Amino acid sequence: MLKITGSIIVAIIVVILILAATKPDNFVIQRSLAIKAPPEKIYPLIADFHHWTAWSPYEKLDPSLQRTFSGAESGRGAIYEWSGNKKAGKGRMEIIETKEPNDIVIQLDFIEPFAAHNTAEFTLTPNGDSTTATWAMRGTSPFIAKIMQVFFNMDKMIGPDFETGLANLKAATEQ
Repeated sequence: MLKITGSIIVAIIVVILILAATKPDNFVIQRSLAIKAPPEKIYPLIADFHHWTAWSPYEKLDPSLQRTFSGAESGRGAIYEWSGNKKAGKGRMEIIETKEPNDIVIQLDFIEPFAAHNTAEFTLTPNGDSTTATWAMRGTSPFIAKIMQVFFNMDKMIGPDFETGLANLKAATEQ
């Protein structure tokens, strides 16, 4: 009986590892929303980390979140570091590239609860009297992340946060 149980456990582990090996090496999570405002009105709310409390869903994960701002006041070189509870974790963002008023690229480094190094991109595309705001996150998937992807869908976990953030950005911009 012990041999059978051991064999079943080994078989399950092998199947999980094989499934993980089939997962892509990179990931992209992306959401878009039309906002009735020009890019020039939306851009400052993203390019200045001080404004993120008005729209980012992650700002509400911990009422006692510790925030540190350094570098440039906004735009390229602006740095935002945070430390919070288990939900908020600990990390750092730095704006590494901008094309005002349409594009912002952010180096996003998570420290806790797990280390990850990703890129967040915001693209603001004018479309008549509206702007299509797109929030994307890209990164690599180390093997441990691929194992997690066997059980969890990152797009379904993080995508709704992006949808909430874009809806908040829309509300903050259109009011």
